[in-house]
Parts: sequence; structure tokens; C-alpha cells
Amino acid sequence: MFKKFLRIVAGIVIANGICQAQPDAARTPHIAAGVKISLLGIGGEVAVPITDKMDIRAGFNGFSYDRNFDKDGVSYAGHLNFRSAEAHYDWFPFGGSFHLSPGMLIYNGNKITADAAVAGGQSFDLDNTTYTSDPNNPVHGNGKIDFKKVAPILTIGWGSLLPGNGRHWSIPFEIGAAYQNAPRATLSLAGGACDSTGLNCRDINSDPSVLSNVQAEQDKLNKDMTSFKFYPLISVGFGYRF
Repeated sequence: MFKKFLRIVAGIVIANGICQAQPDAARTPHIAAGVKISLLGIGGEVAVPITDKMDIRAGFNGFSYDRNFDKDGVSYAGHLNFRSAEAHYDWFPFGGSFHLSPGMLIYNGNKITADAAVAGGQSFDLDNTTYTSDPNNPVHGNGKIDFKKVAPILTIGWGSLLPGNGRHWSIPFEIGAAYQNAPRATLSLAGGACDSTGLNCRDINSDPSVLSNVQAEQDKLNKDMTSFKFYPLISVGFGYRF
């Protein structure tokens, strides 16, 4: 269905006179598809030509990875889950393989989640305050980092899914960035927290001082991520023009 849609788009563009070049100078309205590996994951792309120096291209990406780690006495089971879709306008200013490609992440479902746990009797830190996990109600919870759902992209690259000179195979390469604003972190903990000696245990969600320190930890994470407004994009692919 998507392939048929792209053929229709290409036909409409050409029929409305957007392609002003002479028939022998413009590329035949083929369609191309490819696979690629990038910092957004592993994905696929399709492309159709607009003129002899312009293409439109769309694709999707996905990647998952799990990793366990400890921080300040809290054990985390981390899950990285990347899902995204993108669209590009490829311009070949010199008629060769070099291209400029403004575009959009039209869907950015990338996120990082983590399940948190502190074994009963083990100490942990929140905002420079040391607590002990209640042996009768151990601390547990979760955290999440997510991103803006839509983001503009700008890349430069070499190679095209629609190579000229009658070639069918291509190996495109791109580098650039997506402006996604700063990621946002949320942190939620439950269970019982005792003082550093293991006494004076209380439920985290009913103690304002502990909740304040959980919020401070979340704010600290968000502050640390304010510089990550640009997500780097590097990709290499392998395509075929039909």
C-alpha cells in the first residue's frame, strides 16, 4: 500500500509540471527501497524522484536493548526502546551524489525506561541523603526518559537510493542531527525508607521529606539532560532502484 502511495505521489508531482527539465534530462519516475543502520536503530526506506536533482524519501527505525546498572545504591533494570518514522526532502545541488536533506522525525517514540529496586536493609542515596530500604517493605519503583514526539532534521550525505546512469544498487551515507529539545525524565519510588541506621521507617509516598528528595533527584536528572537538545544522526544503508 505504501509503495502504491509513493507511485501516486510521483505521478501527481510530474503531471503538475513540477519537473520542468527536458525529458531526456529528468530521471525516470522509478521507486527505490533500502535498509539502513543508524543511531536511531535498524530500519528501511523508500524514495521517489521529483526532478533530476530532488527526491522525497520516507523510512522507519527500531532498536531495543536491555542493561542492568546501579546508581547511588539503587539497582536499575534498564530498557532502551527506539521506534521512529522519518521523512526527507533530498536535494542534489551539483547533480552528483552529494545531497542536503531537510526533514522531520514525524514520529519519535524513542524512550528509556528502568525498573528500580533496593534490597531490604540496603542503604541508598537520594539528593545526598542516605536512607535504608525497609526490610519489611523494600523500596521499588520505575523511571522513564522520553523525547518530543516530532522533531526537525537536517542531514548531509553522499549517495542516493535513486542513483543515475542506469545503476540499480547504492550505498547511501548520511550525517546530521535532529532537534528534539531536552529529554524529560520522571522518577517514581514506593516502599519504605528508614534512616541511615535502619530506624524510623516510613512509607515513601506519605513522607514529605522523602518525596522532596525523590523530586530533587528527578530535577537533577532533567538538569543534566538540558544540553542534549540535538540528537546526532549517522547512517549507512544499502538500496535498490526498481
